[in-house]
Amino acid sequence: MDINETINGLTQELRRGTIIIGVLSQLSEPQYGYSLVTVLKDKGIHVDPNTLYPLLRRLEKQELLASSWDTNEARPRKYYVLSSAGKEVYERLCQEWMDMVSSMDSLIGGGNGNGIS
Repeated sequence: MDINETINGLTQELRRGTIIIGVLSQLSEPQYGYSLVTVLKDKGIHVDPNTLYPLLRRLEKQELLASSWDTNEARPRKYYVLSSAGKEVYERLCQEWMDMVSSMDSLIGGGNGNGIS
């Protein structure tokens, strides 16, 4: 067993769900794909464009995002923004996230010493 390989795989699993919340958190204002990659990277969340674009399409198909094209630039850009359903889902996911963080904190050492040392 290669411990680094195992850690990399498990880290990817952890990141998968958090990327959705991270993306939704940045779409209260319209953003296009590359700008979103840049904003997330600047905030410490590295998302490969090959991961982001399919995610944006899926969230749009689920009606969590609305999109529009800007053809005024030399290169047309598709902008995404949270729909009203997307805002509600984002708020509920944030609450779930906070509940999980609190639970995990108590599991991995948040005061009672049960975490692995």
